[in-house]
Amino acid sequence: MTVLNINPIAFSFGPFDIRWYSLSYIFGILISWFIINKFLIKHKNDIDSNTVNNLINYLIIGIILGGRIGYVLFYNFEFYINYPLEIIKIWNGGMSFHGGLLGIIISTYIFCMNKKEVFFDLTDLVVLVAPIGIFFGRIANFINGELYGRITENNIGIIFQNGGPLPRHPSQLYEAILEGLFLFIIMFLFWKNKNIRKKQGLLTGIFCVSYSIIRVFCELFREPDYHIGFIIDKITMGQFLCIFLLLFGIFIICKSYFKNE
Repeated sequence: MTVLNINPIAFSFGPFDIRWYSLSYIFGILISWFIINKFLIKHKNDIDSNTVNNLINYLIIGIILGGRIGYVLFYNFEFYINYPLEIIKIWNGGMSFHGGLLGIIISTYIFCMNKKEVFFDLTDLVVLVAPIGIFFGRIANFINGELYGRITENNIGIIFQNGGPLPRHPSQLYEAILEGLFLFIIMFLFWKNKNIRKKQGLLTGIFCVSYSIIRVFCELFREPDYHIGFIIDKITMGQFLCIFLLLFGIFIICKSYFKNE
């Protein structure tokens, strides 16, 4: 069995350590920004590069604040309420996708209110590149040896230093492939359909539904957080939150179809 032993610090500048976790966010945001600017806004006549560039600033704040606050509230509230200063130490890991998504929704809404933009015109672009950020984030989780999978006897099992002596599923890589690469392909194929692309909010709803289904499947291989465990029978916190995201996605899809009929 392979023993994971990767340094979470990519490189250092004097006393400052640059971690793979931080770089994953930087890579995800920069690549997403590039793809939206160079390829996607060509099909959005009412959105230009300046709008995207300004939106990115809002999204960065939304992702970081939403992701961190979501993790604190959903996954480890008792710890952080006792050690509040630990909340700011995001370089140690601890970000929630669902919290980050909520942060994106709120920050995009605020941006649209300030700039008089159409909310779903922008979210339909953001969800197309969101899997890129997810991919890099899951790779960073793997490097950090966190959010590892359940114990397995399969040859692909990996021994994580924080996960005990038994081999486990590299569930972070499963999620990187499925929630990242596979979901990106799914969204790209839907985006190629002009009838889908022109319906405001439809791509946003498709992303929410697709991610929820994929995440629920991936959670079958992922070890539940030790301080939470299964919250209802064999349902993990990630699966539980995906129920609400799935319902939200279905609602957005139905609303898009009725509005655009």
